[in-house]
Amino acid sequence: MAKHKNIQKEVQQLRYAVDKQANIDHKLNELLALLADSEIDSVKARSIQQKLNQALQKKISYKKEFNAFKQINTTNKADRAELLDEFSVMLANHQVDTRMSKKYLMGERLARFFLIIISLVLIVLGFAMIVMPAPPYFEMFTIFYFNLQDGVTLMDLISLLIILSGIYLLVRSVYKPLKTK
Repeated sequence: MAKHKNIQKEVQQLRYAVDKQANIDHKLNELLALLADSEIDSVKARSIQQKLNQALQKKISYKKEFNAFKQINTTNKADRAELLDEFSVMLANHQVDTRMSKKYLMGERLARFFLIIISLVLIVLGFAMIVMPAPPYFEMFTIFYFNLQDGVTLMDLISLLIILSGIYLLVRSVYKPLKTK
C-alpha cells in the first residue's frame, strides 16, 4: 500500500513538472516571437539578456528549495521507509548545498534573535510603566484601593498585559514551537 502511495505521489509530481515546463516553453516561444518581430539594437539586446539571466538566477533561490522539504508529511505515523522514499524524491528534485543551508539557518537565527530583543523590550517597558509615576489624567481608573492615595489602576493592568505578552514572545522565541499541521 505504501508503494502505491509513493508511486501516486511521484506521478503527481511528474505531471506538475511537465505542466510547468510546458507553460515555460509556451511563454519562451511568445518572447522569441516578439523579439523576432521587433527591431532591437545591441544595447537593448544586452539589457534583455541581463534581465533574463537575473530572473534565472533568482529562480535558484534557497528559500524555495527549502519550502519543498517542509511539505513532507510527518504527522501521520508513516513508516520510516515511506518517509525516506519521499525525502529521497525531494532531494532529487531540489538541489540544496551548504551555502544555501547556511543562509537559511542564518535567517532563522536572525528572526529568533530579533524576536528575543522585542520581547525583552516589551518586558522592560511594562515594568517601567508600573514603576514610574504617571500623571493623574493618564492613570485613568483605580480598580482596587490599598489606601486612599494608592491602588491598582487600569494602567497597571495594561502594563501587566504588556509584560505577559513580552514573556510569551520570549518563551516562543527560545523554545522551538511544535508543528501541528
